[in-house]
Amino acid sequence: MTTSTDELVTIPATSGGVDLATTATLPVLNPATGRPFALAPAVTPEQLSGVFETAQAAFEDWRKDDDRRRQVLRDLASALRENIDELAPILTAEQGHPLSDSVGELHASARWLDYYADLELPKEVIRDDAEAYEEVVRRPMGVVSAITPWNFPIALAVWKIAPALRAGNTMVIKPSQYTPMATLALGRLARGIVPDGVLNVVSGALGSAMVAHPIPRKVSFTGSTEVGKTVALNAAEDLKRLTLELGGNDPAIILPDVDVAEIAESLFWNGFNNNGQLCFAVKRVYAHRDIKDDLVEALAEIAKKVRVADGMSEGAQLGPINNSAQFDRVTELVEDAVRGGARVAAGAGRIGDEGYFYRPTILDNVDDGVRVVDEEQFGPVLPVVAFDDEADAVRRANRSEFGLTASVWSGDPERAMALAPSIDAGQVAINRHGRGVRPHLPFGGHKWSGIGVENGPWGLYGFTEIQVLAGPSRR
Repeated sequence: MTTSTDELVTIPATSGGVDLATTATLPVLNPATGRPFALAPAVTPEQLSGVFETAQAAFEDWRKDDDRRRQVLRDLASALRENIDELAPILTAEQGHPLSDSVGELHASARWLDYYADLELPKEVIRDDAEAYEEVVRRPMGVVSAITPWNFPIALAVWKIAPALRAGNTMVIKPSQYTPMATLALGRLARGIVPDGVLNVVSGALGSAMVAHPIPRKVSFTGSTEVGKTVALNAAEDLKRLTLELGGNDPAIILPDVDVAEIAESLFWNGFNNNGQLCFAVKRVYAHRDIKDDLVEALAEIAKKVRVADGMSEGAQLGPINNSAQFDRVTELVEDAVRGGARVAAGAGRIGDEGYFYRPTILDNVDDGVRVVDEEQFGPVLPVVAFDDEADAVRRANRSEFGLTASVWSGDPERAMALAPSIDAGQVAINRHGRGVRPHLPFGGHKWSGIGVENGPWGLYGFTEIQVLAGPSRR
């Protein structure tokens, strides 16, 4: 689709330090209005092939200088901080975040870049004696193909960019069609900082081509489990290495010894941050029957007071859902639950006549088997399910095909910590959900929630291949 550029933001794709010339464009909607605010370049598969060739040509020089790579990441972090006032409004316009959340996302992204700039790639000498020398080294793979989602466009891009470039790879990255503009702006910002061809940003209907092209040796994908399975199948054709950070249906188990008034605010925002459009948000609450009713009412009172508005509005706490498809899914799941007997303790339904605003919703009288409990809603909806004993709560939490993150809440942290290892998830936090999402900790899921991990040294190792150097004694 091609649209007139009058009064619409346009940012070109970037490859090899220059703009890619494109004639076709794709409209990018502002979810607060449902109308286009920008045009993204529709890069063709033929152009993408040239971008991959540019990245491959840049690889041999980029991989050679470790100190240079560190400094480039530091310089990119500094440039990101210096340009937050320019980037944050673009991010809010396309994603829907309140502006303060967009600023926070950009600051966090800069922290990730600094972290990887300082991280060592270890040299592992296995044997060094009079008879032999044996060393394990980690080599970059080559060109990395990265595909990122719409919920945190810059942060989740940097989760890939920072370790991949630090390891010595080059990258071609494609953001979601719903949120390409901030990532395209990051690509332009990187010019003159990142050497030409090392970081290339494209947009358009390129998902299959990003995976199937023969040049990239690694695909790093963040998105839905359904699409992730397709990525894995296509990458298998030439045995590309994979990191898949996929969906979650993340449980919070609330034990009967909690102080409801003390935990309610934190639990609410652990579920509703970014409108629940967060892979590691709380998506289902299992509350002990003794405190369930009190917890539902406490959460509902918070939900009723939240200010939902255009992210550029002063005091907005939540913005719109990002896109119409996700808005329709959330609406459908809530309506299905209500038809099945759920009680709406707060929220439910559209706000206003334009955009994708939805009331923060707390659902009571629901149970396993209801879609809003069993499926990842990825929106501003939180179902609360009663349980009677801890073993049953764990069993029900583990019943999901997903296993990304989870949490246990208790007045006795040691009691919660003792229960945590029985939960089948990549991360289990105590008295706060997502507590372990930090640059230095591995982030990844069990079961259908992904393959491999991001962040920390483990995320860095995921962009390398092991090579053994073995020879005679060097003494």
